[in-house]
Amino acid sequence: MHPFRHLIVIVMSTLFLVLIGIVSAQEETTPTPAASKTPTPVGETEATREPAQPLTQKDLSILTGNVQRPNGITWFNNKLYTACNGDFTLYEIDSITAATRTYIYGVRNAHTLYAETTSEGRLNLWIPDFETNRLLFIDGTGAPDPIVTDLGGPWGIAYLNEDEFLITNQRDNSLVVVSRDGDTREIATDLRLPAGIVADDEFVYVANYGRPRQAIEWFNRSDIPAIEDSLDTEAPEEAPESLSREVLVSGLQNTTGLALGADGNLYFAYALGTRGVVGRVDPQECRESGGCSNDQVEIVLYTDLAAPLAGPTLSPDMRLFIHTMFSPDIYWVALDAPVIDD
Repeated sequence: MHPFRHLIVIVMSTLFLVLIGIVSAQEETTPTPAASKTPTPVGETEATREPAQPLTQKDLSILTGNVQRPNGITWFNNKLYTACNGDFTLYEIDSITAATRTYIYGVRNAHTLYAETTSEGRLNLWIPDFETNRLLFIDGTGAPDPIVTDLGGPWGIAYLNEDEFLITNQRDNSLVVVSRDGDTREIATDLRLPAGIVADDEFVYVANYGRPRQAIEWFNRSDIPAIEDSLDTEAPEEAPESLSREVLVSGLQNTTGLALGADGNLYFAYALGTRGVVGRVDPQECRESGGCSNDQVEIVLYTDLAAPLAGPTLSPDMRLFIHTMFSPDIYWVALDAPVIDD
């Protein structure tokens, strides 16, 4: 080979090796991106963010299994109150520590409970007893006081005003207004196994366990007949006209409990096959659109628990409490925190 050509080959080879070394050095010294140092907000987990997919059984934590056969359950002042069908006892459970104590004896089977405090700070509980057809009043100073004794399978209870409650009668397929003194008036007679009921300042929502096409209905609070109308002695003696209602959600099987969340959504327990699930809708959107169908329901929690579910009950910080009816294990999970506008 010509000496000049040989020199060119040597120079090019050397340059090529140098370039390879430079590239290799860059690859070896290029740092791997460091993990983000942005801290996760305290208390924020996958279960507390808005779920892209439903929460499942693995996301649930067992709060307690100390109550033999709990049914109705409600959260109030960081306590859970639940009635046990096994020993006819009402229990108080700390919703954080799960410490459980006997509260009072004499409630046989309650699906829902309403709790309030008096101006003196005393806890009052109003409990429809499904088994005995009674509305019980408990102030913690003695045995349950039966306010009404002739209801028709009372299931759900909701606060109406300072003097009255709304109660669903599942055996009678009716909705009644009951005063704190025990006066009762029927306002709807064409429900189908009515279960849960909740009310906000303007609207009332009722679950029909036995009517999927009208799984959840709604009506205006202002449409409830005044007690003066029901006591009108000059009115003809005939059955009152059933309260007019609209469908809020259709296409749900075996809807039981209802709860209004601090986020403004309506939460409800129902069945998919044999499993219990919890879904939610924006009630305003459903009202304005003429009702939501089941495919518009956001499934929040898909459990392995057998339907029907007891609950749901929600705390103001959006902890959801649920269990299978009459099963001792009570579960909870943190949902997304409500967004509060400034």
